[in-house]
Amino acid sequence: MKKKITILGSTGSIGKNLLDIINSDKKNFEIILLTAKKNYKVLLKQASHFKVKNIIITDQDSYKKAKEINTNNKINIFNDFKSFDKIFNSKVDYTMSSIIGLDGLYPTLEMIKYTKIIAIANKEAIICGWSLIKKKLDFYKTKFLPVDSEHFSIWKILKSEKIGDIDQIFLTASGGPFLNKSINQIKNANVADALKHPNWKMGKKISIDSATMMNKVFEVIEAKNIFSTSYKKINILIHPKSYIHAIVKFNDGTLQFLAHEPSMKIPIFNTLYFNYSRKIESKKININILNNLKLKKIDKNIFPVIKILDLLPSKTSLFETVLVAANDQLVNLFLDKKIKFDEISKNILKLMNRKEFIRYKKIKPKNIQDIHILSKYVRLKVKSLCV
Repeated sequence: MKKKITILGSTGSIGKNLLDIINSDKKNFEIILLTAKKNYKVLLKQASHFKVKNIIITDQDSYKKAKEINTNNKINIFNDFKSFDKIFNSKVDYTMSSIIGLDGLYPTLEMIKYTKIIAIANKEAIICGWSLIKKKLDFYKTKFLPVDSEHFSIWKILKSEKIGDIDQIFLTASGGPFLNKSINQIKNANVADALKHPNWKMGKKISIDSATMMNKVFEVIEAKNIFSTSYKKINILIHPKSYIHAIVKFNDGTLQFLAHEPSMKIPIFNTLYFNYSRKIESKKININILNNLKLKKIDKNIFPVIKILDLLPSKTSLFETVLVAANDQLVNLFLDKKIKFDEISKNILKLMNRKEFIRYKKIKPKNIQDIHILSKYVRLKVKSLCV
């Protein structure tokens, strides 16, 4: 029997990688739904190639254009995620949630009801809405799988171990384009400099987050949520080659680490074939990298945003939404050349110490509206304070 699949955000890099994997094994999969925001041309091509009956395009203009040019009456085109009720009459086997930003939180929450397994590649959803996600996962008995390479690696290590047996978790960070640069070079970096990640091909937003190291701050929050642990047990190590993705030290004194080439296809493949035995084509073990890991602690003078980890509350709160929204707005300002690169870090640290934002450490999100309203407010506030 074919495995039924849904991909939320199929025109992005995660979605495309997943479709590449499925394409080599099409006989075993049936894609029920693909979604995109604006990229309707690519979405229609994907739907046609994989014989997908349902697509969702959330941007109104793109939706109208897709309706106009679609000559395949076998494809049902919807405009919002409220259409899930019309598309699903039973649970699909697997869903990839890879919509970028907080736009991905609502469909992620709604899709949990309609899927047996959900692989979430949306950082903002896990950071800001984990308490809401966890509640739905438990209610609908849906299996969650992490996709980000670091969290996938920890999950893979822990498959035969107990979370309570963990002494320390180490997430690795490449250091991005500014690892060996001086503070002055970083201060004067332009957009092109910040986008030159040495190991990964990523979108602009996540590339900038990698350059500041905010991406790793986010991953620490994700790890705390996903593995129900504390911040004091999570550490970050610089590893320039991005070959080892996580190290776990157990209470019995043993260490386990997980390595793979810097390709998102590997964690995506492993979530897709969860509990199945199948081989992926991959490179041979890189002995040179293993003999030259060059692991080291992060220099907070080079990456000052790491100091934010000392400000985070121990329990999930709306403070994480403040952090995500403030950072998003600052990255946009930098990409628009309205602030300098080092002002991202300087401003985020100032903002997270403001009394009006600190109070959110004690407030837990009750619903998705709490998160979206606060995010909108923070973005406007940051823009007014930092430009």
